Amino acid sequence: MDLASLIGIISGISLIVGAIFMGGDIHNFISIPGLMIVIGGTVATTLLTFQFRDVIAAFKAAYFVFSKEKDNPNIAVATMIQLCYISRREGLLALSKVKTNSLFLKKACGLVADGSPDHVIRAALTTEIDSLRLRHFIVQDVFRKMGTYAPAFGMLGTLIGLVQMLSRLQDPANIGPAMATALLTTFYGSIMATMFFLPIAGKLKARTIAEVINLEIMLEGSISILDNNNPVIVYEKLSSFISSRLRTPLSEMEFKKRS
Repeated sequence: MDLASLIGIISGISLIVGAIFMGGDIHNFISIPGLMIVIGGTVATTLLTFQFRDVIAAFKAAYFVFSKEKDNPNIAVATMIQLCYISRREGLLALSKVKTNSLFLKKACGLVADGSPDHVIRAALTTEIDSLRLRHFIVQDVFRKMGTYAPAFGMLGTLIGLVQMLSRLQDPANIGPAMATALLTTFYGSIMATMFFLPIAGKLKARTIAEVINLEIMLEGSISILDNNNPVIVYEKLSSFISSRLRTPLSEMEFKKRS
């Protein structure tokens, strides 16, 4: 699991639960009707907003993001330099035989091996990247919307609780517990939005940026291979996508190319 996500979830939940225990009985913070209103309302409204397959895709993407470390862009740079060596040693046609799990890289290698002009390669791969951004935006938007809907249904549940409380004003002993129950739905909506939905949307956006950087590295690397650039020049060009303190030296990448 992604370490930052794990630390964030554990620390956030622990601090909130700890504060509840320090201030009283945790049973005071449990309301089944409140959970029904917030969770049920948020899910129902999300399904009204998006297609069912988009909602399912969003939750699958969230699981994938939190269960897998993000790809290291240095690996993408090393891969393109390795392909540069192959093309210079065996010719561009050899790239068509490259085996990879990345469909994007496979497409790039196929275009380069076919001798496509650089503007054709750039246009085709840029379209792939733009399409990925759009698909990921929908996934991110599912959680952004849920982060908006949850507090709204929390307020709605509070209003329902207040109406029920005001209808029983003749019994003052029930006012305090009824008010606490009414406020719990706002608590549920706020904690779901701030602890889960919005952070997940932010994490998905960060992963999209990281993935796009890797794809841009592959795109620029493909153009460089087509132009028969020197591997050193390719490294200097592609490493610009990576922070200077995180770059892997070319000497270490040269070891990878021989493996």
